[in-house]
Amino acid sequence: MMQSNALPTYDDVTSAAERLAGVAVRTPLLSCARLDDITGGRVFLKPEPLQRTGSFKFRGAYNRISRIPADERAGGVVACSSGNHAQGVAAAAALMGMASVIVMPKDAPAMKKARTIAFGGEVVEYDRETDDRDAIAGDIARARGAIFVPPYDDFHIIAGQGTVGLEIAEDLLARGLTPDVVVANASGGGLVSGIALAVRHHFPDARILTAEPAGFDDHARSFRSGGRERNNQATGSICDALLAATPGRLTFEISSRLVGEGVSATDEEVARAVAFAFEELKLVVEPGGAVTLAAVLAGKLDLTDKLAVLVLSGGNVDASTFARCLAVA
Repeated sequence: MMQSNALPTYDDVTSAAERLAGVAVRTPLLSCARLDDITGGRVFLKPEPLQRTGSFKFRGAYNRISRIPADERAGGVVACSSGNHAQGVAAAAALMGMASVIVMPKDAPAMKKARTIAFGGEVVEYDRETDDRDAIAGDIARARGAIFVPPYDDFHIIAGQGTVGLEIAEDLLARGLTPDVVVANASGGGLVSGIALAVRHHFPDARILTAEPAGFDDHARSFRSGGRERNNQATGSICDALLAATPGRLTFEISSRLVGEGVSATDEEVARAVAFAFEELKLVVEPGGAVTLAAVLAGKLDLTDKLAVLVLSGGNVDASTFARCLAVA
């Protein structure tokens, strides 16, 4: 295993792709004439709701867990997550014949908890406002001899998430296209930093941005200040998947060099994007997975005469939340 302070490279992303081949879904690039008309550009969408467990998180989880040596698997794994990493870890651990315990916030969507259990995970709940989830996970790991699988700040997690960017680059190259802009949702930053490693390798001039919920735009503020800023609150957005307190240490070391700017969207704008994806793309996208699209539809990013790729990072949304989003639109 790599040291905790090591940073992955493009070669590590390609290694992750080899490991994920035949296990993870290679999601397509989708186009939408309506979105092109709205933006005045050419926009592709990367639909990770179609990924195994319904989000990109399976990629990093499997890349990390499958590399655990056989003689270290007896105690299983433990992870902290509001739902998407939880499902990815539970599914990946089950594929490797390992037990998994997931520390999840009490206010996590019921569907995400149920799906985590269905994939084989044991759920332990905590309070976002008062409990220290890392301490809880650490106690479980010590008691069970389990291996902790971080949600984003990990060498193999970042490399695994980077396969999203690798697929984007490969598919564009196959079409003879060069992206001007690539936008990815950000919470801890594993997805966007991994994507940046792959996209920058093939398209060094591409502009890469984060998309975050309004009020939880710690990446954008961190890019401006040069240090890792923290959000002032732990709850308060429908984008439950994107509520990390601050960018990861490793992820920010990458994204501060290769990304460097971000946009945000309000809950109302996100709800409209969820509805747009359903109506125009026939896709179910969770609020946290739709912030890239929300920011573009709200005019936060000018794509006139640009070729852009927006990552839709997940589709694990409760029916009630989904219905509220459709009602807003």
